[in-house]
Amino acid sequence: MHITQLNRECLLHLFSFLDKESRKSLAKTCRALLEVFRDPLLWSLLNFHSPAELKKDNFLLGPALKHLSICWYSEQVKVCNIEDWMKNSFQKDFCNRHERTVTEFLLEVCARCPNLLSLTLSGCGHVTDDCISLLLKSCPNLRTLKLENCVRISDRTLEAVTLHGGSLRTLHVDFCRNITQTGLERVREKCPSVTLRAERSANMIPDSKPGKRLMLERASRKQVQL
Repeated sequence: MHITQLNRECLLHLFSFLDKESRKSLAKTCRALLEVFRDPLLWSLLNFHSPAELKKDNFLLGPALKHLSICWYSEQVKVCNIEDWMKNSFQKDFCNRHERTVTEFLLEVCARCPNLLSLTLSGCGHVTDDCISLLLKSCPNLRTLKLENCVRISDRTLEAVTLHGGSLRTLHVDFCRNITQTGLERVREKCPSVTLRAERSANMIPDSKPGKRLMLERASRKQVQL
């Protein structure tokens, strides 16, 4: 019996055991298997382990996507976690390209995946508050949001959670250095049903330049004195 003689349900089940690259390779063998590859029901779960994977055509984004994970830790990508004011021109150019890749992908998720239930982002140094805010608006059923070492995430994301995260039940913002204790307390106050975890975040040094931070501290002291 040839594999293409199996019914659609069996083929989808077989494809579900393969990774993205293997699914794409198998889909190239004949039109019938290509149609299975393009079936949205096959793509309820996606995992990515490098920025380059986001540009490949070996996956499908659609309403069936429920769980999305984008996690990477390679030495090269660690450049993106350096404070912007400390980067040289080469590093900034690299990071700009990386930012465009991540932003464009997440915008596609916002447009095509309204039924997303869980999103995990780890080591994604260019994920912005605006992207997360748009995701919360576009995916109203989102229940789990895990952000680890997403260095550009700030209290604006926490504010978006209080405004648009009505279905959210789990929020992790570990090692997000621009998150403050004030922002965390606001989430705990306004979203008591959300399980919040923020390991080290509010205790890390933010990205403002040392001189700028010192000026802000002095201004704060003057206000207290007045």
